[in-house]
Amino acid sequence: MKIRVSIIATALTALLAGSIQAQDDDFVVPRTEYGQPDLQGVWNFSSYIPMQRPERFADKEFLTPEDIAAIAARTEAGLEALNNFGVGGYNLFWMENAGRGDNTRTSLIFYPENGRMPETVEGVAVQIGGLGPDEPGTRPVRMIVGGIAKDGPEDRGLSERCLVGFNAGPPFAPSLYNNNVQIIQNRDHVVIMTEMIHDARIVPLDGRDHIDDNIRQWSGDSRGYWDGDTLVVETKNFNDLTQSFSYFGTSYDKILTERFTRVDAYTVNYEFTVDDPSTFKDKFTALVPMAKVDGLMYEYACHEGNYGMKNILRGERMAELRAKEGGQ
Repeated sequence: MKIRVSIIATALTALLAGSIQAQDDDFVVPRTEYGQPDLQGVWNFSSYIPMQRPERFADKEFLTPEDIAAIAARTEAGLEALNNFGVGGYNLFWMENAGRGDNTRTSLIFYPENGRMPETVEGVAVQIGGLGPDEPGTRPVRMIVGGIAKDGPEDRGLSERCLVGFNAGPPFAPSLYNNNVQIIQNRDHVVIMTEMIHDARIVPLDGRDHIDDNIRQWSGDSRGYWDGDTLVVETKNFNDLTQSFSYFGTSYDKILTERFTRVDAYTVNYEFTVDDPSTFKDKFTALVPMAKVDGLMYEYACHEGNYGMKNILRGERMAELRAKEGGQ
């Protein structure tokens, strides 16, 4: 695994050598047969830039060469430690978070100007989740990974249940791996297919209204239009069974606006704004550069291969049985 560690560290330190890929001012956006900007293909939204700006950077929007060198050193040391952690979790082989080498922001969030999510509304629900012990709580479980118990699948996180991918959103939030999305276009629709859970959002472009407010969906209801060369997708009508963003709230009142802009042959700038007054005191906006993938996106057969859920529940029943037998 030392090779993989060095590759990721090199992706960071390459900035020091001035190998930043400059945007091509002469780039002409390719067009589909319908005359629309061509966004088709597989795109990767991995990133080593955090979603929120670390507090140590305060109001600093961009990394300096000294910052990048320090991050590279910490990254190599941290990933080496992870590889030596032993059995019990993923090692570096599974992780993809190098991202675009020309992104030197201190955070993916750029509004508010401090690069951090706004304060949450008082009393908003919080479910953190993770790979550690179960959290106390009651159904519905809105966390992505982890759970509150093991009495049934409804006690587990949404990704464990193969309902919502942990990085698939919407919006897309870079995570440890499988940060891929495929865009397919025709004249009146765009299909946005995520690798995680292999979910396809079909986005009409014909100006139709959103579905009735009483109809609520896991990934919301999306409508799109072209703003010059940018595809704008507005999504609402989320159900209340998912979190608004990160660990916080529910998506019920959330309005998500996504913007897809082809900026060169190998990059789509993906920008999203979360506006959810029931969860956050202000809206926030992030920019995630997505890199062209020279390959296919293969099926993520989560439901078909979800042996983990069965084994989690089976293991808990066996633990209960052994505890009962030991008490007799």
